[in-house]
Amino acid sequence: MGRLFWKFFLCILLAQLAATIGIGSAFWLRDRARSQAAEIDTGPPAFIALDAAAATLKHGGLPALRGMLGEMQRTQVFVLDRHGRELLGRTVPAELVLEAQRQLASGEPQRGVRRLVGPDAQTYTAIVRRYFRGAPLGARPQADGPGEPPPGPGPGPGPGFGRRVGQVAGIVAATLASLLFAALLAWYFSRPIRALRSAFEAASAGDLAPRFTGSARAGDELSDLGRDFDRMSAQLRALMDGQRRLLHDVSHELRSPLARLQAAVGLAHQQPEKIGSSLDRIERESMRMDKLVGELLTLSRLEASPRIERREQLDLTELADEIAADARFEAGLEAPRISVDAPGVIVVQGDPDLLWSALENIVRNAMRHGGTGGMVTIALRTSSQSAYIDVLDRGPGIPAADLPSVFQPFFRANPGRSNVDGHGLGLAIAQRVVLAHGGDIRAANRDGGGLQVTLRLPLQP
Repeated sequence: MGRLFWKFFLCILLAQLAATIGIGSAFWLRDRARSQAAEIDTGPPAFIALDAAAATLKHGGLPALRGMLGEMQRTQVFVLDRHGRELLGRTVPAELVLEAQRQLASGEPQRGVRRLVGPDAQTYTAIVRRYFRGAPLGARPQADGPGEPPPGPGPGPGPGFGRRVGQVAGIVAATLASLLFAALLAWYFSRPIRALRSAFEAASAGDLAPRFTGSARAGDELSDLGRDFDRMSAQLRALMDGQRRLLHDVSHELRSPLARLQAAVGLAHQQPEKIGSSLDRIERESMRMDKLVGELLTLSRLEASPRIERREQLDLTELADEIAADARFEAGLEAPRISVDAPGVIVVQGDPDLLWSALENIVRNAMRHGGTGGMVTIALRTSSQSAYIDVLDRGPGIPAADLPSVFQPFFRANPGRSNVDGHGLGLAIAQRVVLAHGGDIRAANRDGGGLQVTLRLPLQP
């Protein structure tokens, strides 16, 4: 699970946490406002307090009742006379008086409210207020009488207004926090996306310069995407450079035989008696151009479609023997000798024509560079899953700095040698053929001089 997931997760979690805190704060403010509101106590302590107040008033009178009311701490009992005045002069919340009047007028079972009768036959209304720790006694004015409604609230805001303000403030705070985290999240992810978009626009205009490699941004999937874009642009730049170089090399390789053809045609016009030698020159240059075009078509086909459509079982030992026989037949007396060293039948699966072309190009390259009177060896061996073909010569070899470039098209290690024919496409074609068959190829200088080219192909199961 990537780092981008955790960033998404944490941001969303923070947003949800902020929303939860805001909503919880709204409910807390609402409950706190409710806890501070006047409510009649309907629990067992209220009945006990009312019984005590009734007994005290009956047997001790008003002074005893006032003393009892003043000493009560846990349970708050208000006793109103018929004029609505509280016996201890305390302010009775209007909500409490209204609820008591409603219960007494409805005739339903009284809970937390009771009519008390004193020794002088005067009636009083006892109300038990629910006790909340730290709750204020209230600031509502007392009622004028048991049957009269209490005075309404003054012009200032009442408890309901404060409760609504608290709820709205909590919701607004939660909304603002969610918007803040959403904005930060959108900015965090839109910034690299905008950078990628500008990079794609620049690439479409031909600017393939790296843009994210030296970025100081922390590592996550978006920064990895930027570095992948840089790698892609680098590969595209390399391909474009390769195409330009290939076009330049092809133009250069075709210019020389075309110039010789024009020279031969001009010589034939100027000296008709030498038209035979001119025709021979024209034929040689035409064959050279035909070979170059054929190699270019083969290389282009392998690069465009690296998959091998034709696959047959093929004996590499037999293939090496036939190529060695053709090389012996074409070589002169001073050409290097060629031998094949194989343990027996080695079967692979692939395109016979392409594998023939690859091995033949390598062998011909070794014959051209093997030196006069040297020795070229085709050695075959196998491992548990692969077949190996080593082509070894005793030529001048290749400078170590040029070994990584030996399989590039039109590469020549010794371009100044006039006696060496070829266009530098043989090893490039061989590499594409071997890679298309699931193998690999490498070149290394031999101890004592010479070059060793090794082909690896998967064995037929």
